[in-house]
Amino acid sequence: MSGTSSAAAERDDAHVWHPWSPIGPSSGPMIARAEGYRLWDVDGREYIDGVSGAMNCSCGYGRPELIAAVSDQLRALTHVDLSFGAHEPSGRLAERLADLLGHGLTRTFFANSGSEGIEAACRIALNYWSNRSESRRRIVSFERGYHGSTALCQSLSGLPAALPDLPSAVPVTRVALTDEPRALTDPAACDRLLDAWEQALDEPGAGEAAAVVVEPLLNVGGGVVFHPSFLAGLRRLCDERGVLLVIDEVFTGFGRTGAMFGFQHSGIAPDLVVMSKGITSGYVPLSAVTTTDRVYREFAADPVYGGLRYGHTTSGHAAACAVALATLDLIERDELVVNAQDRGTELLHGLRGLAGHAGVADVRGLGLTVVVECSSVDTAARLREEIGRHGVLLRQQMSSLLAVPPLVIDAAGARELVSHVLDALDTAGRHVG
Repeated sequence: MSGTSSAAAERDDAHVWHPWSPIGPSSGPMIARAEGYRLWDVDGREYIDGVSGAMNCSCGYGRPELIAAVSDQLRALTHVDLSFGAHEPSGRLAERLADLLGHGLTRTFFANSGSEGIEAACRIALNYWSNRSESRRRIVSFERGYHGSTALCQSLSGLPAALPDLPSAVPVTRVALTDEPRALTDPAACDRLLDAWEQALDEPGAGEAAAVVVEPLLNVGGGVVFHPSFLAGLRRLCDERGVLLVIDEVFTGFGRTGAMFGFQHSGIAPDLVVMSKGITSGYVPLSAVTTTDRVYREFAADPVYGGLRYGHTTSGHAAACAVALATLDLIERDELVVNAQDRGTELLHGLRGLAGHAGVADVRGLGLTVVVECSSVDTAARLREEIGRHGVLLRQQMSSLLAVPPLVIDAAGARELVSHVLDALDTAGRHVG
């Protein structure tokens, strides 16, 4: 290790507290620069970024259009508090999201992160019912779902790492998977899963549910892909009971699944959609919660403000909205949704042969999210480390490794990623199993 990299590592070890990590030195590379879908560490070693930064750098690194959008907006106007004023970028972005989402999803509230967006969506759903003088407080979610790291968001999850330290602010019913993740693309498994959701919604003595909160694909929960009819069936169950359906598109939104939004694979219309990560390609923080005018209008009955009692200092920051608009321009101009589908198909085809390898239980995917499920968490960790030594960074979620490169990755990059993963598995040999 060079003197420069050694000094950087020592500084990091002495002063930085890394999130979601064991106490001690960081186990990951010290990244110095990036371009497109490639990264270089402080020693000049090159990597294919199979994690898209924080799963958010959809348009790739170093995009001059996005950098210019930030600087141009900051020169014109930094921000205006949207609780008493307005600025043009937020209106233009809200209008653009309405056009992309369709289904009468026309009214957008802005925050800064996915966690804040989910918290806002839950508050909107709960207050919707209280504004209608209906007593509905319960939220239903997946046990293996993940919706953020604030206290309310953590209460929606049953994942060990996400369990909250504080009591839940609302009653939550969590639905367990009825089959192994690798079986959930099967129609019969989908029916069993919907039966479990129906039982949860009708749980005796639990009270009527206010909302269902669900991801189109369980990301942190192990890269779980569902049969396309699952969300359609869940929409039907919610309609039968008058429950609001909240779709968490924080990870899946803006092309990641090979559609602009994950719910579009099922042809449904949610009541609320939460978006973040890819909305600005990770260049600046932003999240958005979009709902229908029907939900929005109920807040006129709020007894304090006659509106939503929630917000943050930089909600709908002008520069963030400007970058989001530029990001959407790039996604559409460069046809990145189509590219995500094409490159994802190539990655899935190239990696599917791993399913018969010792230590690999399944290979599956949706769009540019390709999942290599391993036989154990330890096996996944060892394999991820070996793949990193071969120049590819992958994301570990429980016992699964996820390849989620920027949507700008090209065919050559996809082939290179597959080649490096296969070489890493050959190198690992009998030590991975």
